[in-house]
Amino acid sequence: MFTGDVFNGNRALIGDRIVEQQRKNVMTLKDIEQNEEIREYITKGNEYLGVMHYTEHGFAHLKRSAVQARQILYDLGYDRRTCELAAIAGYMHDIGNVINRVDHAHSGALMAFDILTRLGMPPKEISQIIAAIGNHDEGTATAVNPIAAALILADKSDVRRTRVRNKETVANDIHDRVNYAVEKSTIQIDKEQKVARLLLMIDTEICPVIEYFEIFLTRMVLCRKAADFLELKFQIVINDARIL
Repeated sequence: MFTGDVFNGNRALIGDRIVEQQRKNVMTLKDIEQNEEIREYITKGNEYLGVMHYTEHGFAHLKRSAVQARQILYDLGYDRRTCELAAIAGYMHDIGNVINRVDHAHSGALMAFDILTRLGMPPKEISQIIAAIGNHDEGTATAVNPIAAALILADKSDVRRTRVRNKETVANDIHDRVNYAVEKSTIQIDKEQKVARLLLMIDTEICPVIEYFEIFLTRMVLCRKAADFLELKFQIVINDARIL
């Protein structure tokens, strides 16, 4: 039979173990970046998309999406943990490309569920991340939570020259041409004016502005809906001129 001191001592020890386990399960973007399993799926997925002549969907795109998604929510005053979950979703959102480009958002969400569950992340956090991943592709996307909205804005704004794999395709492939023409692209959050502003610098000698909207109109509509979810207006500024 336990004495009071022994009982209290064991209870404290159990409590310390629970706290330590919870601390270990607080995943960060750094943990995700260092995970070899995740890195392998990203590497192979990007490799397979290269075979299909898609633009870069590797570590550069995913890190940029992660950092931008985190920053969007941070600028809007969300708590740090929600911002970090947005970063994790941003880094893992294209992991499903290792299976197939078609429905990669849905397969990626299922992969993320399995991986994050095995890593010990709480279901309350996993549910938000997989919802964001499963709702990021314009074919089936909906801004269902703040993380999903931030991911949509971050992912769809990443149009830039360095994502083009082969310069020789620029003249004949409109997607490569538009990406190659974009010299700068970023999302700016104006909390006071309640605006999400997409800032683009496009070399119009490579492609006219209209070609950007020709291939990305659906994405821009999705960005507007994501901004609406965050109670923001969506604006587009191209070469210092407001288009929308």
